[in-house]
Formats: sequence, structure tokens, C-alpha cells
Amino acid sequence: MSDFEIVTRADFSDVTYLLEIRHPLMARAARPGQFVIVMAPEHGERIPLTIADFDRNKGTITLVIQAVGKTTREMQLNCQAGTRLHALVGPMGIPSAIGQAKKVVCVGGGLGVAPIYPQARAYKESGAYVMGVLGFRNRALMFWEDKFRTCCDELIVCTDDGSAGIKGLVTEGIRLAIEKHADIDEVVAIGPPVMMKGCAEATRPHAIKTLVSLNPVMVDGTGMCGGCRVKIGERIKFAC
Repeated sequence: MSDFEIVTRADFSDVTYLLEIRHPLMARAARPGQFVIVMAPEHGERIPLTIADFDRNKGTITLVIQAVGKTTREMQLNCQAGTRLHALVGPMGIPSAIGQAKKVVCVGGGLGVAPIYPQARAYKESGAYVMGVLGFRNRALMFWEDKFRTCCDELIVCTDDGSAGIKGLVTEGIRLAIEKHADIDEVVAIGPPVMMKGCAEATRPHAIKTLVSLNPVMVDGTGMCGGCRVKIGERIKFAC
């Protein structure tokens, strides 16, 4: 029997759900920005999922998943508290470089809110002044506002329809943060590509270092298959 027990299951919307999995060794090793390869049933697909949280004391890692394909929809149906995953490999990938920034804006859009959380927490633990900017389509899709308030000195919530926070995209939140703070060292953004592009364009005139997260299709997660290659400038890199 697999040892990867799901200890908590929570649903944020009809397509977004959380799984907290007991894995003490992985919880101790995990760093912000890393991911895992999950295999739910024995003969199922191997899929990469970003580590959204880890608790070294409880010995658990947390995944926030959106049911968009066959495997994630099956997991939404079958993965409940008390059930187990067949395989869980990781942590994989190079951890995010937290560095020595003194003032940081952490931006998450939609499902990207989950993976930006451990980075915001890590920046706070490093002594930085952390501003969070979270974007959702509407209030009903919001999650983890309380978690971000524990690690952010300021938090700006944006919704497309204005049902919570300010009405507008995360770029409006970035604009407000820059308007209030002229000494921002870094902006880190995770979300849909068009959102991350908008974030980069919002910070470009101010010459603020901006990092985004590229998430192409991955197969093995170790750089061997080459499926996740992306072109950065004139260089080819593997996103995994």
C-alpha cells in the first residue's frame, strides 16, 4: 500500500480543490518554487503539480489543483481525505531564489495564488517587507486571503467584477503598490501567461526586477525529455 495519504481535502470552487498529503521527508526538503510529479492510480498519468504549501511540523505538503483535464478531473472525484496516491515524487525543480530584497510585491492570479504563497512567506521570513496582490474573477473564486494576511505587510485583492477588493486586474494592484512605494526591489508574479506579461509591462517603465513562472507541458520533470523547453531571449532552457 502507498504511504502517500491524503489527510485533508478542501474545495474552493467547482473546479479548484486542495489536497494536503502526509509526506514528512518531502515536507522537510521542500522549498518555494518546487513541484512534484503525482500518479494518482497505479496505471494513471504522471502529472506535475506545484507545491502550494508545506508544513514541516505536521509533515505534510499541500497541492492546489484545477480540474482541467482527464487526470485532474478524476482526482477531483476520487481523491478524498483518507485515500492515498499511488506515487508522489519530489521535490523537483530549482527552488526560487529569495535573495536579499527588502521590499517585494508577490502577485498571484487565479490558480497562481497558490504557488505564490510559499514565496511570499519565504520573503517575509527573510526579513523583507512583503506586499501581496491577488487576482480573482469574482469573490466566489477567492481562497487563502487569510493565509496571505499572516505573511504580507500589505494585501491588495483585485476582482474582475469588483465583488471583493478593488475592481480590476492585478496590474491595477501593482500600479497602486508602485504609487505608494518608490523603493520596491522585486516583483514576483505567477498566473496565466497573459497576466504575467501584463505584470512585466507594468513594472518595465519603473525598472523593477520582475520574475514570472513558466509552466509548459512537462513529462519527466528532470530535464531529460525536453518537452518543457522554452526560449528566453536567444537561449533555450528547460522550465522544469
